[in-house]
Amino acid sequence: MDGVKAQFPLFQHHPELVYLDNAATTQKPQAVIDGISTFYEKSNANIHRGIYRLAAEADQQYEAVRQKVASFLHAPDAQHIIFTSGTTASINLVAQSFLANRLQPGDEVLISAMEHHANLIPWQQLCRLKNARLRIIPLTKDFQLDMKAFREMLHPRVKLLAVTHISNVLGTHNPVQEMISMAHKQEIPVLLDAAQSAVYGELDMQQLEVDFCAFSAHKMLGPTGVGVLYAREKWLAEMQPVVFGGDMIKAVSFEESTFAEAPRRLEAGTANIAGVIGLGHAIDFLNQFEKGKIRRHAEALGQIAQEKLLTINGLQIMGPQEQAKAVISFCMKSIHPHDIATFLDDAGIAIRAGHHCAQPLMAWLGVAATSRISFSLYNEASDIDRLIAALKEIHRFFA
Repeated sequence: MDGVKAQFPLFQHHPELVYLDNAATTQKPQAVIDGISTFYEKSNANIHRGIYRLAAEADQQYEAVRQKVASFLHAPDAQHIIFTSGTTASINLVAQSFLANRLQPGDEVLISAMEHHANLIPWQQLCRLKNARLRIIPLTKDFQLDMKAFREMLHPRVKLLAVTHISNVLGTHNPVQEMISMAHKQEIPVLLDAAQSAVYGELDMQQLEVDFCAFSAHKMLGPTGVGVLYAREKWLAEMQPVVFGGDMIKAVSFEESTFAEAPRRLEAGTANIAGVIGLGHAIDFLNQFEKGKIRRHAEALGQIAQEKLLTINGLQIMGPQEQAKAVISFCMKSIHPHDIATFLDDAGIAIRAGHHCAQPLMAWLGVAATSRISFSLYNEASDIDRLIAALKEIHRFFA
């Protein structure tokens, strides 16, 4: 990854910064920033409306990104790609446009105990509304999904399995290929929360055969306010619009409206056009690297960090230690995570402290909050050295 960090201008403005909060959002390369600026400077127009040259150019750029995302995901066709405002919006769209029409009293939705609130609350609220049941796949003592319990929870009353690919707290890589296969044997559709894994460029919709896949641009070097929902062809026809307005219709009268084909009927209103174009530039940037390289780099740093963290007295890692991972949560005895984050910030090191939008998981861990570090392609081994030195100083201060 030599030379990569120099392509991210934030580090030029903050040369001493050690940024270890990549699970929350990634920094943006100059190519993405320039791509967004260039659109506003040279091509700005609304899409799917005008017939003048500038509008046609905006249309072309926007729809080219849909095709680019499809290729990035190895999706069979660009029409499987729906643009949203983020992972949260994508999951809510599946809940309201797909599952709400299928869920009946007594039915079940299955999620795991390690889900982000965005992949919990939409199903919780929908189950409450429909008098259905939300069931939770438990965890084992080594921070993995209990696959024996999962197997026993699969039955025809389950109408959806929604599971994270990589935990944003534990760093656990879930066996999603196996889980999808098991669910499909019971004819259960599966939603994959890929917010933490999309950046690695290794998602393959045709290999996974997943029914829905959601992720955000801002966690894969792109801008905030843009998300992607992939939906299999067999479900697109069932997905009904839940936001109504411009650009999602065929015809409108005062008496009734008919809607466009998917994905257009699910993208009402003026899109975040520049943001989508920024996502396209982020994908171009990620595609420079051979498959698996970014993940291997981040996980190698995580492995080094984990080994060094365990040399600090009173530090406990919350997550599987035998698994290479780019996300590590930890606690230090008698030191609040917010105090750790504050001390590290004074040392020029940015980490996350809190419940990480996973309060039920925190309850299972028996803590109110953890400190979390997470690595990306621009992180370096020297970042770990500074982190460990600062944490040892914190330990001495509070001892």
